[in-house]
Amino acid sequence: MTYQFDEKTAALAQDSKAWPFDEARKLIKRLEKLPEHPETVLFETGYGPSGLPHIGTFGEVARTAMVRHAFRVLSQDKWPTRLICFSDDMDGLRKVPDNVPNQEQLAEHLDRPLTSVPDPFGTHDSFGAHNNARLMAFLDTFGFEYEFFSATDCYKSGRFDETLLKILKAYDQVMNVILPTLGEARRATYSPFLPVCPRTGKVLQVPMIARDEAAGTITYNDPETGDEMTTPVTGGAVKCQWKADWAMRWVALGIDYEMAGKDLIDSVRLSGAIARILRAVPPEGFSYELFLDENAEKISKSRGNGLTIEEWLTYASPESLSLYMFQSPRKAKRLYFDVIPKAVDEYVTHLANYPAQETDKRLANPVWHIHSGAPPEAELPISFNLLLNLVSASNSEDADVLWGFIRRYAHGASAQEHPLLDHLVGYAIRYFHDFVKPNKAYRSPSDTERAALAELDAKLAELPAGVTGQDIQTIVYEVGKAHDFENLRDWFKALYEVLLGQSQGPRFGNFVELYGVEETRGLIGKVLRGEGLSSA
Repeated sequence: MTYQFDEKTAALAQDSKAWPFDEARKLIKRLEKLPEHPETVLFETGYGPSGLPHIGTFGEVARTAMVRHAFRVLSQDKWPTRLICFSDDMDGLRKVPDNVPNQEQLAEHLDRPLTSVPDPFGTHDSFGAHNNARLMAFLDTFGFEYEFFSATDCYKSGRFDETLLKILKAYDQVMNVILPTLGEARRATYSPFLPVCPRTGKVLQVPMIARDEAAGTITYNDPETGDEMTTPVTGGAVKCQWKADWAMRWVALGIDYEMAGKDLIDSVRLSGAIARILRAVPPEGFSYELFLDENAEKISKSRGNGLTIEEWLTYASPESLSLYMFQSPRKAKRLYFDVIPKAVDEYVTHLANYPAQETDKRLANPVWHIHSGAPPEAELPISFNLLLNLVSASNSEDADVLWGFIRRYAHGASAQEHPLLDHLVGYAIRYFHDFVKPNKAYRSPSDTERAALAELDAKLAELPAGVTGQDIQTIVYEVGKAHDFENLRDWFKALYEVLLGQSQGPRFGNFVELYGVEETRGLIGKVLRGEGLSSA
């Protein structure tokens, strides 16, 4: 894709407070300080293929892509850019994942490189290859522009050889960086190099007993046989230990930008120190906060708390997930099902506001960053929250029935003319069925609420055809003020709990306009007659 960025936009971007521009400005300062400017600016995201891609993988790639685009705008495409998605697939399999088949088969290959472990799914040459394919399919689904790099390929092809020899030469300095951070037992066995045992194929965590800089080799004792083994550090005969590996990768590939989770702050610092020992400048980047579940506990893949990306995309669009990732990346956020409707409506609101905004406001609008400066046109007559309540009140999970309500509310609306809205209808039905319907709990009104409902019913009966949601909202307010409620919030809460079976809902006047005055009176009538309402 060829981008054309104008000077006006670049000038306004210089003052934009959107965080991707902050990151891009930091990167430009880094490049300007380098003795030689790189021909191409490299962005990187890393992936550990011992498990399947997850929502954190999406977040890191999406955020990095946003920074990359902001950089291109600020620099007016002065430098070509590339995004590398790096798979650490030469890492040893340390434990068998819980969510794969043939676990006994995998257990026989512990400590071997992931690209040497048989694929438990039986579809690829190795477990690493299988997960790499899943990762690329995952990224391709979202249309990310990236290049895939395999650690195994980089090590075995010799791409890392020059930098590996530099680490061998600076062995003592690297050890001095890492050893103070380790416990006594780990210090006794630590080495930045992990030899791949020629006898077993396992990635060994053993101490070095000798090294030869001139020959480019290390020597260690085979932990099982006790034999003294000498192996080159080049050609894929060794893999680097984590922090040294990260630094080695930055230096060998010339990475300019990489972000990481807050839990890796110490790793970033130590890897940066090793990169400097190798006479390189560490990449720019920032530490993003981790996600929390609904109980404010850290999300863990092994525990399975929180949301998977598949679950989010069952109930909402990829764009709403991108918005969630864009918002406040340095703040811990709860990632569970209740955040989805809010994210959807916020995305729709930002998209609707975009066309009328001046350029400086557009550059701060999340949809500009989500869509790389070219958000789609989308005009939505109703919110996702309102759709959810329409499904709830109508007790219908039939899209055609819901479109009947929508067309009455927004004349001329159709699935063909409003494809985004049509998607939202499907999302709303699924979300209602799985999360709202099982938790609906209608209650009977109090005497005060009953009297107010009776008056509201009478007022609605007097309304002319074509009345607006705003006019209905005014009447609802007037009825609430005329009765003995401590505050109007109690009145609206009563409407939601009695008529919709939930404690909160949309702007009630807009809901009545969408659902229909007579249909709303029908709900009120059932309550006043004591018939009760049900979600069944």
